[in-house]
Amino acid sequence: MLSRRQKHLLLKFFSMFSVVRGYNILIIVIAQYLTSIYILAHDKPLRQVVLDLNLFMLVLASASTIAAGYIINNFYDSEKDLINRPNKSMLDRLVSQNTKLSFYFVLNFLAVIFSSYVSFNAVIFFSAYIFGIWFYSHKLKKMPFIGNLTSAILTITPFFAIFIYYQNFERVIFVHAMFLFLIVSMRELTKDLENIKGDLVQNYHTIPILYGEKVSKQMLTILVVLTLIPTVLLVSYFNVGYMNYFFYLSAFLLFIFLLFLWKSRTKIHYLILHNILKFIIVAGVFSIVLIDVNVVLNRI
Repeated sequence: MLSRRQKHLLLKFFSMFSVVRGYNILIIVIAQYLTSIYILAHDKPLRQVVLDLNLFMLVLASASTIAAGYIINNFYDSEKDLINRPNKSMLDRLVSQNTKLSFYFVLNFLAVIFSSYVSFNAVIFFSAYIFGIWFYSHKLKKMPFIGNLTSAILTITPFFAIFIYYQNFERVIFVHAMFLFLIVSMRELTKDLENIKGDLVQNYHTIPILYGEKVSKQMLTILVVLTLIPTVLLVSYFNVGYMNYFFYLSAFLLFIFLLFLWKSRTKIHYLILHNILKFIIVAGVFSIVLIDVNVVLNRI
């Protein structure tokens, strides 16, 4: 049996894990490695990519920066989250704000240390990334359009670090990036619809609050249509192996998303829509392995 102190420490661990959204960070780490192996460095031996210490340090720097970003975002959104996510907010509050801020600075410091192993340019990149996340949480998040655009850019920024490292400028990479950017942009706008109550109380000037739910739904419809462009390109003009089945599934799910979107009225409806987009993103990460199912045999 665990002692009272051990239970308290375990609760604090889960609280901190919730604050930094460890499950999201794990997915991003997996995504960075799979993207490196199957897309950005597809012409290099598998062992060389997996055991690349520079890549490992870039992934660690990304994970540290993102974890710190979740902490500072949680710090600024603590009052809003009490309304939008009361259960998660109560768990997050088991760790004091001072402790969270201490972790925030330690994680950012570690990100700079990890990136310094790679190059001075990597240090500049992650320093700018750290500043961008703070500025977004502090100022830009409350602004319509700019906040959504910045959030989507910051979400895909860790992949730019790997992209710059490998210097691979094949067109297929930009099409993949466009697909991801559009899905993430849809998720951000759907989250605004989901969190409209808390945003209204905290005076956030989001698109649903300023322009209404109908305009937000019209924008999401446009984004769904735009997402079909990189989907068709990837399936028809590029060799994505068996990953084409993922894009067929994504197109079907986006069709379901669109039908349900115009019937949605409540927070639970928008939560379902949000989870559809999250599923597409997570499924997309693991579907990367379908690009070359014989990668171990072909690239030993």
